[in-house]
Amino acid sequence: MKAYELMLVMNPSLDEEARESVLEKTRGVITADGGVVDSEDAWGKRRLAFEIDKQTDGDYLVVMFHATTAAIAELDRVLHITDPVIRFMIIRRDDLV
Repeated sequence: MKAYELMLVMNPSLDEEARESVLEKTRGVITADGGVVDSEDAWGKRRLAFEIDKQTDGDYLVVMFHATTAAIAELDRVLHITDPVIRFMIIRRDDLV
């Protein structure tokens, strides 16, 4: 398994329960094929550089994890169809083992 970093930008108007639901779905996809979530870092609400879908703010979260390429493809698919997710980026971290 390779190391990855996921940056999630979610709708800032989500309540804590809906936010945790998105995070549980993300964790579930990562760990389904034996992946491991190493750390989660909540950055909180911040102003976006430009307006996205009439949103000027976003709730940021960075997740460091190890997963298979199949899990990455599934995570990409799931996050594309998850409405509260405004934007996301998955980066492979070659500097981490």
